[in-house]
Amino acid sequence: VQLQASGGGLVQAGGSLRLSCAASVRTFNSYVMGWFRQAPGKEREFVAASSWSGGNIVYADSVKGRFTISRENAKNTVYLQMNSLKPEDTAVYLCAAGRVPVGSYHYINEYDYWGQGTLVTVSS
Repeated sequence: VQLQASGGGLVQAGGSLRLSCAASVRTFNSYVMGWFRQAPGKEREFVAASSWSGGNIVYADSVKGRFTISRENAKNTVYLQMNSLKPEDTAVYLCAAGRVPVGSYHYINEYDYWGQGTLVTVSS
C-alpha cells in the first residue's frame, strides 16, 4: 500500500485547506484511513479517522467542529477539510491506513501504512 498526501500550503489564520490522500491499493475499502500530524519538536498526534463506510468517524478534540474527514472509495482517496485554521494547526499532516479495530482509531501503532506527509503552515 502506498499513500500520497497532497494539498498542504501556507494559509492565514481563519482560512481553509483541503488535504487529499490517494492510496494505491485494490482493497481500499477494507482499510480504516486516518490523518495524523506532527509539529516541529512534538510527537505525532491523531487528528481524524474514518472507517471504510464512513459510519465510524473519530476526531481529536482539538479539531472537532473545524475539520471534516471524508473518503471516496471509488477513487481510493481520503480527504481532510480543514476550516477555521489556527497557528497551532501548523504541522506536517500524514495519512495512514490500517485494519484498525473500532475504538482504536487514535492509536498510531494500529496503522500499518503511512504517506510521506504534507506541510500545513498557518500564519497569525
